[in-house]
Amino acid sequence: MTTSTGTAPVRTRRKPGVSSRLDTALGWSTARNAYASRAIRIVLCTLAVLIFTGPLITVFSGAFDVNRDPTQLSVLPGNPTLQNYEEAAAKNIWTYFANSLFIAGGALLLQLLVSVFAAYAMARKKFRGQAIILLLILTTMMLPEEVIAIPLSLVIGDLPVLQLNLRGTLLGVILPLGAWGFSIFVMTEFMKEIPVELEEAARVDGAGELRVFARIILPLCRPALAVIAVFGFTMIWDQYLLPRIVANDPADYTLTVALADLRSDIEVGPGIVLAGALLALVPSLIVYLSLQKSFLRGITTGAVKG
Repeated sequence: MTTSTGTAPVRTRRKPGVSSRLDTALGWSTARNAYASRAIRIVLCTLAVLIFTGPLITVFSGAFDVNRDPTQLSVLPGNPTLQNYEEAAAKNIWTYFANSLFIAGGALLLQLLVSVFAAYAMARKKFRGQAIILLLILTTMMLPEEVIAIPLSLVIGDLPVLQLNLRGTLLGVILPLGAWGFSIFVMTEFMKEIPVELEEAARVDGAGELRVFARIILPLCRPALAVIAVFGFTMIWDQYLLPRIVANDPADYTLTVALADLRSDIEVGPGIVLAGALLALVPSLIVYLSLQKSFLRGITTGAVKG
C-alpha cells in the first residue's frame, strides 16, 4: 500500500489479517484460506439457482411425463413421452398458440412504431402542454386493467368514428395494445440524452426531419428499443383479460386464456397444462436471447444515466 508525500511515494505495510477492501456485500473475506466464507457463498448460490430454475425444470419434466396426479411432480420424467402434446393438440393448443403469436407480433410492431414516434416528439420537440401530455401518458400506467375493462369492452364493440365491431377479431386485441405508457416513457428519456449537436450537424448537411430521425436518432436508440421490445412482448404475451373480453368464441382465445381454462378442466391432466406452459415459455425466451446484448446495454445505460 502506498501513500503520496510531497516528494516521493512512501510504501507502508498492511497489518496482517486485515483486508484492504470488502469484497462482498456482507463483508466476507475472499482470501484463499477463507474456506468458511467460500462455503457459505457456494451454498447460497446453489440455493438461488435451485429456487429460480427449480420451477422451470419441473415444468419441462412434467411436459414430457404422463402423470394424472397434480400433487406428484418430479424433476426428471419417469416415462418420457410426447403424449401430453398429442392430447394438447386435440384441445386446439396450436390454434391458441398461433393466435398468441399473431397478436404478439402485430401488437409489438405497432407498439414500437407508436413509442418511437411519440418519444421523438416528446424528447426532441418543444410545444405547449408537453409536460401535461407526458403526465397523462404516465397516468395510464397506474390504471389497473379491471378499471378500464368495461369502457374498453364498449369501445371494442363500437369503435368510434369508424363504427366497427372488433369483437371476435384478433385486431380487437392488437389495437388496444398498440400504445403503452412504459415504452413511450423509456424511449422519451433515452432520446433526451442524445446530444443535440448530432442533430444540428445533420441539418447543416441538408438532412430533413425524417432523415435525421431515421439515420441519426433511431440507430442510437437500439439499446432502448431492445428494452421496450422485451418488456413489451412479455406484457402482450401475458395478456389475459383483454383477449377474454374480445373473444366471442373459444377458438379466438390466446394461449394464456386457454391454459387457464385447461387448468380448471377436471378431465385434463397436469401434463397437458405443463405442456402448454412450456410452449408458452419458448417465444419469450427466444425474444430475450435474441435481444440479450442490446437489452443489457440498454439497462446498464439507463442505470448509469440515472
